[in-house]
Amino acid sequence: MLARDMMHAGAECVGEHDSLQFTAERMRDLDVGCMPICGDDDKLHGIVTDRDIVLRCCAEGRDPSTMTAGELAQGTVIWISADARDEQVLEAMTRNRIKRLPVIEDGRLVGMISEADVARHLPDEAVAELTEKIYANR
Repeated sequence: MLARDMMHAGAECVGEHDSLQFTAERMRDLDVGCMPICGDDDKLHGIVTDRDIVLRCCAEGRDPSTMTAGELAQGTVIWISADARDEQVLEAMTRNRIKRLPVIEDGRLVGMISEADVARHLPDEAVAELTEKIYANR
C-alpha cells in the first residue's frame, strides 16, 4: 500500500503569517488536532498542533491573536512522498515518534496520515508496534 492510499487527501494549510487564534479556529472547524503550515512559496514549512498552541503560546503568556503559526514552525519538517510504501510510512512515524505525517507530491502537500489512518489500513500488529514505539518512555 502507498502513502497516497492511506492518507486523508486535501489537507489544508494555515499560512506562516496566520495567527494562532486563526489556526485554532481552523482546527476547531475542521475537527483536527494539527495544521500544516505553508509558506508564501506554498510549500510545507512545519506543523502546528493544539498542544503547541497551549504549551508554547498560552502557557508562556503569549497572545494567540498576535503570535503566528510560523513562529512555531521550527526544525526539520518530517514528511513522506505520496509514492512511499506503507513500511516507509511506519518507519518514518516510529523513528521520529510522530502521530501525524504530511504527504508530499511534486513539492506540494497533498494529504496527511494519522495514527487513525494507519489503524484503518494496516494489520493490527503494525498498529500495535507503531503505538508502542511512539508512546514508549515519554
